[in-house]
Amino acid sequence: MSIEILNQAAKAFRDGTPRPDANQVVDALLQAEKFAKQHPPQFSFDQLVGQWRLCFATGTRKLRQGGIQLKKGYYVPKLAKAQISFARDEAERIGNLAQLGALQLKFTGPARFQTKKNLLAFEFTQIQVTFGSIVLKKGAVRGGEAKEQEFEEISIAKLPFFAFFLITDDLIAARGRGGGLALWIRE
Repeated sequence: MSIEILNQAAKAFRDGTPRPDANQVVDALLQAEKFAKQHPPQFSFDQLVGQWRLCFATGTRKLRQGGIQLKKGYYVPKLAKAQISFARDEAERIGNLAQLGALQLKFTGPARFQTKKNLLAFEFTQIQVTFGSIVLKKGAVRGGEAKEQEFEEISIAKLPFFAFFLITDDLIAARGRGGGLALWIRE
């Protein structure tokens, strides 16, 4: 049932067909996550390789008594492009792109996939800002090259990460370190 809702949400994002209610999508993501915890899948980094467009996400709110609470989920407006990409050259890499009109902001850096937990830890170390074909800024961020050199030594507990609980040919879903849920579709 949950995968049907997620596929329907992905299809609606692509072609504008009626989309499931945001609460249904959040429930479907939670069901898929619960299923993956009960029946741990074996994913690999190679299944992630490619470009994925964010179509649905939730935020979180910290609770006074500790822990987090999911905020209402939302479909990402098509006007604002949010994309994540995964590649392998000598090592695993991640890219995160945000685009509004001709303005584009892209972060890239090393990634490390832990198969046992389907966890992808990463660190953004490079930035590029462009307007159309004009590069406005390009360079290192957050320690740049030095951070890349020590990346393999940094504990996953100290890095941002995504815990993937669903990977198909067309969509991926994960919970971020901050507790939010996200659904991406293959570009």
